[in-house]
Amino acid sequence: MRILLHACCGPCLLEPYDALAAESAVDVCFANPNIHPAQEYGRRRDTLLSYADDAHIRVVEVPYDPVLWAEAVADAGDDRTARCRACYRLRIGMVAAEAARGGYEAVATTLTVSPYQDPDSILEEGERACAEHGVRFLPTDFRERYPDATRRSRELGMYRQNYCGCGPSALEAERERAERKAARIAAREATPAEGSPDGPGCG
Repeated sequence: MRILLHACCGPCLLEPYDALAAESAVDVCFANPNIHPAQEYGRRRDTLLSYADDAHIRVVEVPYDPVLWAEAVADAGDDRTARCRACYRLRIGMVAAEAARGGYEAVATTLTVSPYQDPDSILEEGERACAEHGVRFLPTDFRERYPDATRRSRELGMYRQNYCGCGPSALEAERERAERKAARIAAREATPAEGSPDGPGCG
């Protein structure tokens, strides 16, 4: 079977590609108009292309069009779940269009290696997007391989991003990191120092 694999970044490509390529002919499609800003897009693309070149993996890049992404998610407003669904549908649809033109039998995505993504939404939107182009969407769940993908990408010295990709996700990730940091500080301050009384009411 010939598969066109949507890849969101280099680190997430590693394990899904190996899993699929063990049984099928796999090419990669970089279709990610969601990534913001353009410098970040370039950094993620170049990381993936560098690895693909070393591993002799064929990559098709769909032209970067952040306006297209903004239009696709506009109706979602501040609804994160709806925004992600629209984003999945757009990107997988872009890959499905390339697959139909290139004679591929199926489309898959590396998104399902991440524990931070919603595999059910990816499946539903992937099937919907691929049906529009007459190609099969391959259901996958690579989350159990995420630790290996993390380890390998670090060993390879790959650039590892700290947010999903879009502008709103960058702000959300920054806010969540700040909240976790505040929680750690609060937990440390609430723990009695060594040699101090066990808690209030002592003495």
